[in-house]
Amino acid sequence: MDKYQLFQEYLQTDHQIDEFYHTLAQGLGLSDSALWVLWSLAELGEGCTQKDICRQFFLSKQTVHSSVRKLEAGGFLALRPGGGREVAVCLTDRGRELVRKTVLPVMEAERAAAEGMTEEEWLAMLRLSRKWFALFQKVAPIPQK
Repeated sequence: MDKYQLFQEYLQTDHQIDEFYHTLAQGLGLSDSALWVLWSLAELGEGCTQKDICRQFFLSKQTVHSSVRKLEAGGFLALRPGGGREVAVCLTDRGRELVRKTVLPVMEAERAAAEGMTEEEWLAMLRLSRKWFALFQKVAPIPQK
């Protein structure tokens, strides 16, 4: 098998992982973006901003804003004034219960799966993924504005 075929297998596995998270979100009754917004609040803590959530999972501002508004309308989030023009995103009691029932079990499953690999395996995977990404950035045709 040549290197490009191996790379295609790597990409296919990456897409399968993305699809699995999508399936998990659907099974939990959430959109993908709602899962990531709630996940961000579980990881970053309440009071983080929409900008923080965007950075956490490389989501667009529009995606996060739309998801936050829908979760707010559903009674799961509340928006509070933050520093300057920032708005803090906070869970309501209903939102905390949703996170407890949906996000936290998935986070725990991730941790349990991660324990199945050694530290050396994780370091190798990170090193190799970062190496490939750096090489790709060097050669990718980025359109000029």
